[in-house]
Amino acid sequence: MKKLFVYLKGYLRECVLGPLFKLLEASFELIIPLLVAAIIDKGILAGDTAYVIKMVGIMALLGLTGLIAAVTAQYFAAKAAIGFSTRLRHVLMAHIQTLSYTEIDTVGTSTLITRMTSDVGQVQSGVNMCLRLLLRSPFVVFGAMVMAFTIDFDCALIFAAVIFVLCVIVFSIMLITIPKYRAVQGQLDSVTAATRENLGGVRVLRAFCKEEDQTRRFEKRSRLLTRMQLSVGRISAVMNPLTYAAINAAVIMLIHSGAVRVEMGSLTQGEVVALYNYMSQILVELVKMANLIILLTKAWACGDRISSVLEVRSSQEDGVLAVEDLHERGSVDFENVSLRYAGAGAESLEGVSFSARPGETIGVIGGTGCGKTSLINLIPRFYDATKGCVRIGGVNVREIRKEALRESIAVVPQKAVLFKGTIRSNLLWGNAQATDEELYAALSTAQALDVVNSKPGRLDEPVEQGGRNFSGGQRQRLTIARALVKKPDILILDDSASALDYATDASLRRAIRAMDHRPTTFIVSQRASSVRFADRIVVLDDGRVAGIGTHEQLLAACPVYQEIYASQYGEEVERDG
Repeated sequence: MKKLFVYLKGYLRECVLGPLFKLLEASFELIIPLLVAAIIDKGILAGDTAYVIKMVGIMALLGLTGLIAAVTAQYFAAKAAIGFSTRLRHVLMAHIQTLSYTEIDTVGTSTLITRMTSDVGQVQSGVNMCLRLLLRSPFVVFGAMVMAFTIDFDCALIFAAVIFVLCVIVFSIMLITIPKYRAVQGQLDSVTAATRENLGGVRVLRAFCKEEDQTRRFEKRSRLLTRMQLSVGRISAVMNPLTYAAINAAVIMLIHSGAVRVEMGSLTQGEVVALYNYMSQILVELVKMANLIILLTKAWACGDRISSVLEVRSSQEDGVLAVEDLHERGSVDFENVSLRYAGAGAESLEGVSFSARPGETIGVIGGTGCGKTSLINLIPRFYDATKGCVRIGGVNVREIRKEALRESIAVVPQKAVLFKGTIRSNLLWGNAQATDEELYAALSTAQALDVVNSKPGRLDEPVEQGGRNFSGGQRQRLTIARALVKKPDILILDDSASALDYATDASLRRAIRAMDHRPTTFIVSQRASSVRFADRIVVLDDGRVAGIGTHEQLLAACPVYQEIYASQYGEEVERDG
């Protein structure tokens, strides 16, 4: 948590002025009991109405001034807290973007979402309340005790004793609750993960009638979170009764002692009232402090969780070379490449070697889970090979700057994702400077021209979040068009035509082959028809290369490819692509 305070830089003025104005307000508050005592002893007992009115006017003026000081303090505290949380979110988001897929997989998406939202919100509240009350409450507590000593030493000893007891209560509960609040936030991650998983896979859940199972699973996690929250809540809830009990016991002692001393003539009635008012102020401020400590405990636990994310460092070191430094742009070489994911028990890829020359089309085919996506994820360096190396233009991808590397590559992932905006804004992700003619050319190649022309807004047709106002096939064609707008040296189509019919798929492949700017293309698919006319086809089986060659060569000599082809079309039937 301490490491996060650096993000308050730039708000030093607010961090100083906020507490100062709160202390000014507290100073006025400490004067009020003395004025009340004066009204009783000098005004009411003496029957001096003018004096009473005068003191009441001074009290009203102090109250108004204190109100202005409190509002000003709240403004500065809120400005610092909101600025701090805004900067923290930006820094956290920027840091997450530097992490490789390995770190994101390890930390977990749901955890990152919780820390970007709930945790930052808790820290923001903690900073706000800290600036407003962290100095004010102790100032009032100890100020009231000092003022009590100026009135009567013996009675003031009661103040000192009760403050010591209350500090023991507050800090004991704080030490117990800090680790428990940290555990609660961890369980909140689990509930968030279950929610995200269920909402993301709602269609699959309904297709397999698993709603009740997932509901029970979610309820189990929610009940555990509830039990943890109740457990820590019960401990925190003990704080208020204990503080009230201690204060009320002190009030009884104070009134008894004060009554005796008034009877003896050592104290006036007004001074006893003042002492009681100071004790009441201590009670109010200690209750505030108790709640503040609970809030700060939560904020501290959340701050530690945010710091733990910021301390994660990417396992990938960035290279230094630019694309212009490559010997042959567009060429790709896999040299005895193996890949094992973090925490996995076995390698997902093992001993993969093949080459692709500029402008070639390479098909990648194999059964589910054979490593097709893992293979092509190594090209833009989403993951690093654990053995061997991947070369682009004759240079190891580890030596190329990641930004430059990915600017020369366009990837169409398995899941077609569109972002909220318009069709135009989504296509311009590929090239922000692209003209309408270039956009329409990419749409035509991607077989998505009819999708755009059928919409009343054409390129300016709104796109909902995730592209949910488009069908699966429309989303796939638009994401392919977005990649083509980029005019990349290397184009990766990762099973990106799975929602297209065979005719549209074939037209898409023919259009890509006919492009003036022909990139090195990797087509990942489970359809033999999608890769049939590739220059070469890489057949994967359980993470290993089972065969490399043309469609005819593999059909004659590769049993794995023969089995895939026969399962789709029969042994004697072949389709034209």
